[in-house]
Amino acid sequence: MSPAERLQFARLIEMEATQLRAFVDLLQREEALLLAGDTDALLSLTQEKTSLYHTQQRLHEARVQLLKRLGQDDPAQAIHALCQDLPDTRRQWDEVLRLAAEARERNTLNGRLIVERLQHNQGALDILLKAANRPQLYDADGNPRASGSGRLLGSA
Repeated sequence: MSPAERLQFARLIEMEATQLRAFVDLLQREEALLLAGDTDALLSLTQEKTSLYHTQQRLHEARVQLLKRLGQDDPAQAIHALCQDLPDTRRQWDEVLRLAAEARERNTLNGRLIVERLQHNQGALDILLKAANRPQLYDADGNPRASGSGRLLGSA
């Protein structure tokens, strides 16, 4: 590998680590917003999340293309071999792997929080729709009773 390719390889790994750190931070903010129910802030965060994701994809593709140009078929083995005499790059690669696993876990958790929020909202909507179609009635003691079992107002 030429010195220019070594530098490019090291730089790509460094940039991936930086992007993944930013992505994990964003996922932490997303989790906090989901727990707080701040949907307005979540909408603006979505654009940032998409942008970071696309940048991460471009960096990944650039690394894959570099490895192919170097004749490396197995990316995992190639990275370990290329990092033999690049200890800083090796540490950054280990961080990339750790951050990628953390991002995957956080994204899964946030997905579960979104599903829970949607289920809660759907339950509330179902209650409102039922109430709109069948108003809750109460007996003389204030206890709820099914609608339609009493007399109509104005009838004798």
